[in-house]
Order: sequence, then C-alpha cells, then structure tokens
Amino acid sequence: MMMMVMMMMMILILMMVMMMRLMMMLMTMMMITTTTMVVMTMMMMLVMMMRRRRNMVMMMMMMMMMMMMMMMMMMMMMMMMMMIVMMILLLLMMMKSCY
Repeated sequence: MMMMVMMMMMILILMMVMMMRLMMMLMTMMMITTTTMVVMTMMMMLVMMMRRRRNMVMMMMMMMMMMMMMMMMMMMMMMMMMMIVMMILLLLMMMKSCY
C-alpha cells in the first residue's frame, strides 16, 4: 500500500514539473510575441510620423494587432489557470484514493 502511495506521489511530482516547464515555455513565447508586436507597432507609428500623412488604414491595422495581442494573452492566462486547477484536482483525487 505504501509503495503504491509513493509511486503515485512520484508520478504527481513528475507531472507537476512537466507542467511547470510547459508553463514557462508558454510564458516565454508569449513575452517574445508581445515584445515583437509592440516593436512592430512602434515602427509603424514612427513611419507614419515620418510621412506626416495620417494613414487611417495603418492605424486600424495597428489597433487590430493590439486587440489580437490582448486576446492571445488572455487565452494563455486562462489556459494556465485551468492547468493549475486541474493539477490541484488531480492531487485531491490522489489523496482521496490513498485514504
């Protein structure tokens, strides 16, 4: 019985580590994408300033990009939260089965 519990715990720990790794990767990717997007938007702004002519289409595109970024970030956050919740639930289930 104890051996089983130990095995379960080991598997859980491994899973947790893997999840953490995945989360870290996701976070890094998100950061990179956001930074690139911001840089791109800044460049566009600069170009527009240089041209003097206020291009509405470009402005709209930029706004769309920003919105997309926000949506992506929200989605990522939600996914992470879900993962954490799932992990906690799993832990609880294991505990219940152990006793």
